[in-house]
Parts: sequence; structure tokens; C-alpha cells
Amino acid sequence: MTPMVHLLLLPLLFSITVGRNLEEKKGLFKNTDLDVPEGTPVPYPMHQFQVTHPGVNNFRLSGEGMTDIKISKDGWLYLEKPLDWSRNDHYMLMVEALEDNEVVEGPIELIIHVVDINNNAPYFNESDYTAVVRENNPAGVPFTRVFAMDHDDPQTPNAHLSYSIVSQIPNKHNVILFQIDPNTGVISTTEEGQHALKAREGIQYGRGEDRSIDALKTKFNDYCSMQQVPYEENPFFTCVERAEMRRRNVNPLEDPDFTLTVRVQDLGGASETALSGHARVHIVVQQNLWVNPGPITIKENLKETYPMVIAKVQSNDPDAVYTLVQKERELKFPFQITEDGEIHLTEELDREDKDMYILVVMADNNGKQVDPPMEIQVLVEDVNDNKPVCENEESIFEVQEDEPVGSLIGKLLAHDNDEEGTLNAHLIYSILSQNPPTTPSVFTIDAASGRIQALRSLQRKVQQVYTLNVRVNDPVFSTECKVVIKVIDVNNEMPVFEKNDYGNHSLAEDTPVGHTVLTIRATDADDPDSGSSLIEFRISAGNDDDVFSVETDGNGIGHLVIVQPLDFESSPTRKLQIDARNPEPLMEGLKYGSESTTFVTVSLTDVDEAPEFSMDILDVTVPENITKGSVLLMVEAKDPEGKEIGFKLDGDTQGWLEIDAATGQIKTKDKLDRETLETFKVTVTAFEKENPEKSSERVVSVRLLDVNDNVPKLTESQAFICVAKNEPVIIKAEDGDSFPFSQPFTFTLSNGKKSPNWELKNIDGTTAHLILKKKTTEDKTFMLPINIKDNAGMGVTQAFQVRVCNCTVLGYCYMAPEERNLSYGLGTTIGILAGIIGFCIILFIIVIKSIEKANKKKALAEERNAMM
Repeated sequence: MTPMVHLLLLPLLFSITVGRNLEEKKGLFKNTDLDVPEGTPVPYPMHQFQVTHPGVNNFRLSGEGMTDIKISKDGWLYLEKPLDWSRNDHYMLMVEALEDNEVVEGPIELIIHVVDINNNAPYFNESDYTAVVRENNPAGVPFTRVFAMDHDDPQTPNAHLSYSIVSQIPNKHNVILFQIDPNTGVISTTEEGQHALKAREGIQYGRGEDRSIDALKTKFNDYCSMQQVPYEENPFFTCVERAEMRRRNVNPLEDPDFTLTVRVQDLGGASETALSGHARVHIVVQQNLWVNPGPITIKENLKETYPMVIAKVQSNDPDAVYTLVQKERELKFPFQITEDGEIHLTEELDREDKDMYILVVMADNNGKQVDPPMEIQVLVEDVNDNKPVCENEESIFEVQEDEPVGSLIGKLLAHDNDEEGTLNAHLIYSILSQNPPTTPSVFTIDAASGRIQALRSLQRKVQQVYTLNVRVNDPVFSTECKVVIKVIDVNNEMPVFEKNDYGNHSLAEDTPVGHTVLTIRATDADDPDSGSSLIEFRISAGNDDDVFSVETDGNGIGHLVIVQPLDFESSPTRKLQIDARNPEPLMEGLKYGSESTTFVTVSLTDVDEAPEFSMDILDVTVPENITKGSVLLMVEAKDPEGKEIGFKLDGDTQGWLEIDAATGQIKTKDKLDRETLETFKVTVTAFEKENPEKSSERVVSVRLLDVNDNVPKLTESQAFICVAKNEPVIIKAEDGDSFPFSQPFTFTLSNGKKSPNWELKNIDGTTAHLILKKKTTEDKTFMLPINIKDNAGMGVTQAFQVRVCNCTVLGYCYMAPEERNLSYGLGTTIGILAGIIGFCIILFIIVIKSIEKANKKKALAEERNAMM
């Protein structure tokens, strides 16, 4: 339909538009913003401009989208073509009102926003993923990841993607072994999968052990030494050989242990109208020989021949080199590890020195970690090799006379260095003797707790001091403790302060902790050197936050000291109530009075303090692909006096972060990269704007989490194969990411089909053998496209150049003389020509000069002859 026909039919089309109120689409001739859903059928009346000029008979549209958007002579905007958000999310146009092609109103600005509708299904970046997972992979720890995209507006639910697992094959027992994070696409094992996944059985090799067919035959002989049938004809050996070769060279695409069908849905997967995409994940389960043998229990003082084997570990890499370190970094570390993974104890252990060791075993190959560090607990088992010990050489207790029968005298303290909670440290108390002796005994002791009680009321006039010998024993050893019990007078006198009020004391807010504010004194008229006359001071009011304390030696002198920083803003004035008390209870009917209490008033003077942070430790962990401009942390600080503060950030050597000087908000201002710097620290300073010298600092520690932003890359891009000695070429790749986004790698020829000439076989997680299957006599260079994927299935195709050639005796490609290129380049040729021309010019000048000199000599000789 032509634009002219559109214009003629517009009034009719607009009049029959169902469900649209055209009056609402009219507006004054001014700058206008319109929202139009993409895919709206045409012609669609969007808006009609109302002008005030009476002579307007046409409108003119200019700017973006002239082929999609038109305007009629009476000011109606309409669509010529349906709009597509993914092609253009907005249009900016200018509208002019015309009278006979002359502009009489405008131009005005018209912005049309294309509203996205959910008309694009999400899709995965690959249809088939491959992944490798170890046995006993911890539940919830990712081992691979799938990625999907959606061309709809990422700011709307139309592009909000949700991942799920549709099926797991095989699943004979209906047990789900794998799970997927609905938001990230990260795949991990379930609790059931952690324990149920089993790899294909295979031959285990030690470090440096040959893994050839001959080595396999040797291992086969170890189990079947009596067999006389040739290996090639022995069905048992050929079965083992096939299984071993299949396990070594397993291709997840062709021979997976599990295949997951995963689905991605937009609209967050929460709507029946959500669109979806599917992919498959092919998973191979590998053996996990890296199994923790702990906890290991060893008896202390064990009489054995050292070094003694206590455990063995085995890496998943048979060529791994083991190292053993202690986690606590203490001086004594009586453990070592052999190249085969045997852990040895080098000497006897003593539980009383250390009851547990944490060994950290690491496995690496050529300096690269091949298994995660393993922490092994070594528990030292207790034996009864310590006798009980009295806490004090002489335990002294005081008891007032006339205390009732059964009164607690005190508790004898003893301990045993053997393991607490075992029979080796279980103590039993008993009284061996009492001096002076009495019949019956005056005291008893609880056999389990050591509590000493009086069996009768004591009289000071009868006996003032008793001495007990108490035996304390465990099942093997025993010791004797001495106990002195003093019978003292009743506590019938109270402590009395020299003053009931020590007045007001002024302190600066920044007075240091430990400062003595004043000294207080009190006296007690009871028997000296007894619990009845001993004086203790306690602050009973005005010290809710424990800023002050009273230090004393018990003889009636106390020192009021600062034990916490002072703060004028929280409490400028304090009235402290201090009580004097005896450790012995007062005589019955007697109570402490006002003479045993005093008061001290402390007034603080304000000091300008530096801003204070709300948190002492500031740690941030973020993924390295966090969007530029994202908020990392809001640093909170305030000035105690309420003054306005500012923030600044130092130490960002990469220039990745910035801080809002007013709010303390830390944002990213550039792309972060974990491969450049995994952890770093910056310093945030909060300062008073009026007095910047008043400042405080906090260190912010930032740790970047790895994302799969690197693909495996070949370490070498070319190699050669000798025709006479057709040996495989070793291809090696490396990846800047860490687990699970790095090795093990999958090497394939990029066309995905088997090649008649070439074959790729994985060796380990980072290398593969490139094998020339057909022998050739032709000297030729091949360019092979090799696809290398990481553990998460991410990778690209890379070119690898292989030259097949005749080799010299030293093993290098031979180049015949006629094949050597003896021609010079253009620059070299020009240089040679210029040199030749320059040489000729110099030679010419020398010749001319020589001729001129010869002519002068000849003319001079002729003149002499003429004169003669």
C-alpha cells in the first residue's frame, strides 16, 4: 500500500479503530514523548497535533525513522511499519506545521519510545556443553556453568532469565544428582550426588609410573600371574585394555556418564507465557583419589620406631609432587611426606604440649596446583602420664566463729594436665590428717568437688587455726595438698569512709585510660588481717558503661581510675556512688549504713575529636565482572561533635574505585580484573571539612571472585612432525581463570567430526596428543582448527600449524638448498643499489681530481721549459 493510499484511508481506518479513544491521542503542538509497543499493527494512529495557526494545511516530519513513522496533513502520526525494540529502542524526530510549504509553527521535538514486548526467546551460547566432575565433589560447589542470552530489553522481566534442569539421563532410581542455580546457570552436585557419583573403574598409577601397554601388562600379571595365553588372545586382558583406553580417552560428547537437559526461561520462569530455550550438558565423572584420611588419632608418648607411617594420600594426578605444611605455623612440626604421599610421624607426641595438629597437604605439577589443599587433623590421644597438682602450695580459708553446722569453709583447687573429661583427669579428694587432731573430726571434704564443710560450730577461744592434709588422686597418681583454716571473730564493725562526698573533679574528654582521678580511704575496726577487716570498693551507681573502676590492696586505700575512653557527647557529667564492703558477711542483724558509702562527681570538658567509623573491619567480596558504576560499599562515619565530614580514598593502584566525598559511597569506575589483581586494599579517610587534620582511617579489603572471562589459549601455535619418525605432537593450553572455570580442558577438532588424517587425544587437564594417522612422504604444512573448551564449556577455535617434513639426524626439518629463498627484500635491494651508486660517485670524483692534478703538473713543467 502506497503512502498516498494510506493518507486517503487514514480517516476511515481511524474511525473504525476498535477500543481506542482518539480524543485521548490529541495534544497541543509542543515537545512530546510517546510510548509505542513494538510490533503494533499498521497503520496505527499514535498522536494528533493541534495547532493554533488557522492556515496550517500540512505537516513535515524529519529525523530518525522516516521510513517507519509518517504524519498526515491533518497532524496524525501513524506507523508505516511495525517497530522493533531490538533494532531501535527510540526515535528522535522534529515536526513542523506548514502553510503552503512554509513553516508557521515549530519545529518541535518528538521522541517516540519503543516499548519492548516479549517476542524473543532466550537461547544458550552453545547447544551442547561438556563438563567433568570428580567423585565426592562437595554439594553446592560449582563444576560447570551454562550461559544464555535474550535480545529483549534487559531492564524488563522479558530478559529476566531463569535456569532449570529438565531431565537427567540416566536416572534409574529417580535420584537427582545435579542442581542448577536458577539465576546464574552454575551447575553443582546435590547432597545425593556428592555421595552417589562414581567414576568408571580404572588402573591406578603411582608418581612417575609408566602408563604404556607394557606397564598395563605388568599390572595384569600381578593379578593373573599363572596365565599362559598371549595378551592379544586373552579376552580378560583385552577387556581390561579396552576399558582402560576408553577411560583415558573418554569424549564427553560421544560417551558421557550423564546428560542433563537444561532449560532457560524468560520472565523469570514465573509465567505460563514465558519463552524458553534448551541445551544439553554432557558430564563425565572422574575418579577422585584425593580423599582425606583424617582425622588420624595417635597416642601420646607412643614407643615406636620413627619415622612411622600414619596415613597416605594420593593425588588425581599421578605425577603430582606433594608438600606438607602445618596450618598453625608453630616451631615444632614432627611430620613429613614422601614422594608417594605417605605421611610420616618423626617423633613421639605429647598431648599436654599440643593436643591437635592440622596438616595441610598440597599437590602440584610443575608448580601448578592439581588438587585443592587438603587439611588433615591429627588428634593426640591422652594417656595418664600426669599426677594431680595443687593450685596453691598452701590454701588458706577463714570462717567466722559460731557459723552453723555444714557451713562452707572453702573449696580446695587442684588440677590434672591430662585430658579434661576423661578418667585420666578425674580427681578424688580425701582428708588424710587434721592438726590439732580431734575426735570426731571437725571437717569433711566432698570427694568429687573438693568442697570443705564444718561438722560443728567453731569457737575462736577453743582453737584459732586448723591444718588439714588432703590427698588428691586420679586413677594412677596422687598428691597431697595443705589447707589452713582460720577461725576469726564475727564481723560486727562496718567500713567507714573518711569523707561521704569527695566533691567535683573535672577531666578533659581525651584523658587517657589508666589515669587516676583521686584516692579514697576507709577504715574497719574488726580484727586486722582477717576477712572481717578487709575492705573492698565497689561502684554501685553512675557507672553503667564501666568507664571507671576502683583499684585497692584491701587495706582501706582505693584509687579511682579510668578504664574505658571518656565520651563528653554521651555523658558530660557523672555522679559515682562508691560502697565499701567486707568479703566476710556482717554479723546477723547488722546492715551497711551511709558511713560505708561515698560520692564522687566527675565533669568532662569537650575536646574536638576525629570522625569515628561505625565499623572497624571493612571487607568486600565481589565478582570481577561487576558492572562499572556499581556500589561496592557504603562507608559510614560521623563526627562526635556533629561537624560536617568528608571522605577520600587512597591506595587504589589500579584506578578501579572512586568514593563519593560527601556520602562515603564506594563505586567502581573501571572494569575489575581478578587475573590482574585478586585481592587489594585501599584506605578510606574520614575528615572534618573545617579542620582536615582531624581525621580517621580505615582499610577496606577487596577480594575479587573469578568469573569465566578467559578462554583456554594454546601456549604454542606451531609444531612439526618428522616423516621417518611419526611421533604425536603435544598440544598444551592455559587459562587465566581459576577452578571451576579453567582446567580440565577438552580438545577437539573444530568441525566436530572425526578426521581421516588427524586425531586428538586428551592426556590430562591441560595437554593433548595430536596424532597423524596416515603416513605421508610429502613435505607439507597443515593448518588445523582446534577447539579448546574449559571446564565450564567455554572456548574458541584456534589455528595450529603443523609441518610434516623430512628431518635431519638432529631431528629438525631439512630444507633443500634449492628451496632456500636467496632473493632480497625491496628495502635490502634499494640499500645495495644506493651503496653501489654512492661508491661510483666517490670513485668518479677521485678520478677527476687525479686528472686535474696531473694537468696542473704538466702545465707547470711546460712553463719552466719555455723560460729556459
